[in-house]
Amino acid sequence: MPQRPLALSAGDPAGVGAEIIAKAWAALRHDGPSFVVVGDAQLLASAGGGVKVRTVTRPQDVAGVFPDALPVIDIPLLSPVVAGQPSPVYAPQVIRWIETGVGLALSGAVSGLVTAPIAKAPLYEAGFKFPGHTEFLAELTMTQAMEGARGPVMMLAAADLRATLVTIHTSIAKVPAALDVESIVNSGLVTAQALRRDFGIAQPRLAIAALNPHAGEGGALGREEIEIITPAVRALQDLGVDCFGPAPADTLFHPEARVRYDGVLCMYHDQALIPVKMLDFWGGVNITLGLPIVRTSPDHGTGFDIAGRGIARPDSLIAAIKLAADIAARRGA
Repeated sequence: MPQRPLALSAGDPAGVGAEIIAKAWAALRHDGPSFVVVGDAQLLASAGGGVKVRTVTRPQDVAGVFPDALPVIDIPLLSPVVAGQPSPVYAPQVIRWIETGVGLALSGAVSGLVTAPIAKAPLYEAGFKFPGHTEFLAELTMTQAMEGARGPVMMLAAADLRATLVTIHTSIAKVPAALDVESIVNSGLVTAQALRRDFGIAQPRLAIAALNPHAGEGGALGREEIEIITPAVRALQDLGVDCFGPAPADTLFHPEARVRYDGVLCMYHDQALIPVKMLDFWGGVNITLGLPIVRTSPDHGTGFDIAGRGIARPDSLIAAIKLAADIAARRGA
């Protein structure tokens, strides 16, 4: 039986979303995973370089359309779009596109959700109350039960590196106060669970990064390793997770270090994203772990500075689509 299509929410209409979606469809239309876009069909046809678009009402119709046209569940914008100029007037539709994609995934009509990039600032201006995409998806899926530890936990994947985060969109000044044993343990459990279920690693090995330089230097450079991270590592080990740490972050990401683990748990945003983007800037993927649905996204932003110029690269979106399909297939198996 063919795998159900993925849903792809169209992202910020003033960004590069429509362009990279069209390019991803062109690259995948014949032998790649199929998907249906939730967005504005007219915008996708125009901003996508004149790609052939066909509206559908049901994901079941995607298989017959995908080789010849980009299938779209059409939820039109109510205001014209100027490339590169974000606006809060688009926020209701952007939010509805995401909600519709999540609903399709929760219902089982699609096998997972891939989200094109959104800009948070215009959403905040319109009253959006979540720090980002990840937290919004967690809220939308909260009522559906799932086995094991619960997310959201953000993972960034590139080449052989899989890095997850304890704190996500948190100011660096607030990270130390945001860390506690419970959050590190939960993030570690979700990561280990995902490595087994979503990546097919039977006995995952997890590295736990330190917060401070030199892992705190015995407390001289900070006590978080002694009072929070080490107790969390021990708790994870007691719960059956094969892990080690806290390890100094500056020794965790070179090739010889990466062979020692299958995933690394980082304490804050840039601790994970800098090595991922150094390793593969164009092909990194963002995965939300610990949700009852499959969700991936490109590891880049809206690209307002290049929107409308036809030069945006779809590499990360293509990688996100392929990885979502792989994860969905493993969960289905």
